[in-house]
Amino acid sequence: MARPSQRSIATRPWALYTTGAMSQVIVTDVSKLFGAELIFSGVSFRIEANERIGLVGPNGAGKSTLLNLLAGRYPPDAGQIAVGRSVRLGYLPQVPDFAPERTLRQEMLTVFADVRQLEAEMAALAAALAAPEAGADPAAYQALLDEYAALQERFEHQDGYTIEVRAQGILDGLGFTREQQELPATRLSGGQQTRAALGKLLLQSPDILLLDEPTNHLDLAALEWLEDYLLEWRGSIVVVAHDRYFLDRIAQRIIEVDNHRAEQYPGNYSKYVELREERQELHAKHYEAQQEHIARTEEFIRRYKAGQRAKEARGRQKLLDRLERVERPYHAPELHFKMRVAFESGEIALTTQKLAIGYQADQPLIRVPDLLVERGERIGLLGPNGSGKTTLLRTLVRELEPVAGVVQPGHNLKIGYYAQTHEGLNPQRLVIDEVRGGTLLSEEGTRTFLGRFQFTQDDVFKSIGVLSGGERARVALAKLTLAGANFLVLDEPTNHLDLPARQFLESVLADYDGTILFVSHDRYFIDAVATRMWIVENGTLRDIPGNYTSYRKHILAEAARAQAHAKASQRAAQVQAQRRGPAAPQARTVTQVEAEVAAAEARVAALEAAINDVSVAADYQQLAQLANDYAAEKARLDDLYAEWETLAG
Repeated sequence: MARPSQRSIATRPWALYTTGAMSQVIVTDVSKLFGAELIFSGVSFRIEANERIGLVGPNGAGKSTLLNLLAGRYPPDAGQIAVGRSVRLGYLPQVPDFAPERTLRQEMLTVFADVRQLEAEMAALAAALAAPEAGADPAAYQALLDEYAALQERFEHQDGYTIEVRAQGILDGLGFTREQQELPATRLSGGQQTRAALGKLLLQSPDILLLDEPTNHLDLAALEWLEDYLLEWRGSIVVVAHDRYFLDRIAQRIIEVDNHRAEQYPGNYSKYVELREERQELHAKHYEAQQEHIARTEEFIRRYKAGQRAKEARGRQKLLDRLERVERPYHAPELHFKMRVAFESGEIALTTQKLAIGYQADQPLIRVPDLLVERGERIGLLGPNGSGKTTLLRTLVRELEPVAGVVQPGHNLKIGYYAQTHEGLNPQRLVIDEVRGGTLLSEEGTRTFLGRFQFTQDDVFKSIGVLSGGERARVALAKLTLAGANFLVLDEPTNHLDLPARQFLESVLADYDGTILFVSHDRYFIDAVATRMWIVENGTLRDIPGNYTSYRKHILAEAARAQAHAKASQRAAQVQAQRRGPAAPQARTVTQVEAEVAAAEARVAALEAAINDVSVAADYQQLAQLANDYAAEKARLDDLYAEWETLAG
């Protein structure tokens, strides 16, 4: 395996490198400030081998800061981060950094710069050995052979013959087409760049992956691939994520960063929620019990400090002075609002007829079957990135004209649209003016209302353009709340929201009396809200009852039926072949060769998938065998292509 570059593997000049410890990283009493602002203090924990840790907490609490400290990008202001001497850490930032002149494939292969250099040196030596004058001096020739053999041994030790296959497997697994792999990496979308950066990091095989919001911008197929990959990863993982479904599958331990401290909880996200509630209840009971004890003691001291029991009162005062006080329970700022409909829509909220959406009539993005949406339904819209989900929403809310067919809103329908990019917000306006505009609220009433969305004091006088993504999301939700719409159309409403805000939004939508159509990649959110699913697949829309879990069961059942049908067909074909007996050899036809091409392509794809799986397991012996099989099958496929061209020509 190639040794990762210093750009991707963090160095920590202030860290205490240790040897012989069981833990890979030991964080002891670490504090961090930015200027005069305390981010956290007294943070201590360990990272064990092959452990998967989820970092959670509100936006701004310091999760990314803690990850940067582990990565060696920031020094701690107090405390120590001790890292095993041989432990390598790979860091995935939220915003990738790619060279504009390199294609995606070339960007992946930069990980193997040391191996590529060995390959170049071997090529130069091979040319020297092949030169006519090389054999003139036997001793010099033998020296070249020895040098070549040494380089080849190093090249094989670093699995140089498999780097192309490993890079290909990662890119294929992350869902990149062969055309996309030849594009400049900087021309990819935000989600694609996140996936590419992750793939580059995975190719380096660090001992610990430090991942900052790796689920951002990923569609469900890529999310599921990432989860499966990380579950097979032979190393440790520390990940910042707001995706609860992801954390439930990946995390073995949760570290919550909030209120300037870090609390640890064993188990996944669901277990953390349960244990956190128990811990908070117990803390509150201890605090209340101590406060009652303090009040009784102070009353005794007040009553008897000047009387016959003054000595006892002074003794109790000394005990009270030495008492270690239980900290007042901390309650993080929370959202506090409700969505109400101004008036009820008709029983039928919306219908479509022969609808096709997109930007070109001859090439629509989605052909929609005739749909009927009833009042009160909650529909989750799923599909790959770029499949047309946002375009469909904008067509249904009449921001775009359909390329064919009709969208018919129901009686008394009032739509409230939440745009993924918040383009409905004016970046030049103040928060208070943006929310108050078009309403009858007074300035004081607007400030009180904005307090429910965690905008307090001077926050309401910030310009929209300087707000963070989470703050803009809260402004958009505030405007939506005031609209009184009876049909909410929400495009990725959980983007930029932290976990507490997502949970609160779920409860708000659960109490909402109107109809909801939403796009989301948050599977927890989908399960909590949806009663019906629209699935975009290959330019068409499927309508499936239930939530995300129901949809997954439906897909698994379909796959099982298809597999059973394929096996039955294969058995029937074998029986028929046995009955016919051996057939006389016949001249091969184009159809026969095409069938063999399809089978060979399937075998090549299966080998690519196997190479991808084995590269995760770091079984390099098996990887080398698979690489040889892959090369042989590719050669067979090339021969079949040539035979097909001859027959077809």
